[in-house]
Amino acid sequence: MKMNEKSKKRISKRMSLVLRHRPDVAGLVLDEAGWVEVEALMSAFRDSGLKVNRETIEEVVATNDKKRFEFDETGKRIRARQGHSVDVALGYEAQVPPDVLLHGTAESNLGSIMARGIQKVKRHAVHMSTDAGTMLAVGARHGKAVLVEIDAAAMHAAGHQFYVTGNNVWLTDEVPPHFLIRTISAEEARMAKEVSA
Repeated sequence: MKMNEKSKKRISKRMSLVLRHRPDVAGLVLDEAGWVEVEALMSAFRDSGLKVNRETIEEVVATNDKKRFEFDETGKRIRARQGHSVDVALGYEAQVPPDVLLHGTAESNLGSIMARGIQKVKRHAVHMSTDAGTMLAVGARHGKAVLVEIDAAAMHAAGHQFYVTGNNVWLTDEVPPHFLIRTISAEEARMAKEVSA
């Protein structure tokens, strides 16, 4: 069955809740790497009144704007790629990051970030990207969006570990304040994109 955008968003939000934060609300337990059986997820959703089948789950995974979810190589298990507040070991191999990465946040968080660096807080890791648009969208969820530019090359040289997900989100444990290069407003980022286009 083809889903409308409202239904797709509702299922995606429920998948985010269950696969990243509260598997218990659906009566599920994630394995140590964050995986759960697709059949168990669908059964839990149906028990709570959400009409889903394999096709609807596949459509949400394929069309999610941030590519938040992935199937394992067998297609029988599913997990969130990142963003967990539950304890998981995603199993990504450490990678050499790009020289500069961006972190999206709300302008109201800048004072704390510039003083203490970027902390994972309740999440599994700090999220970064080379894509300004993605990071601005993340920041906009909490207020007026702003980007923080990070000297990832210097962090890596200093021994910090970086991991990259299948949707090109870079993860690390924390970003100490001395690796923060500058902040970039949404307007500056938009103008830079227009100039480079």
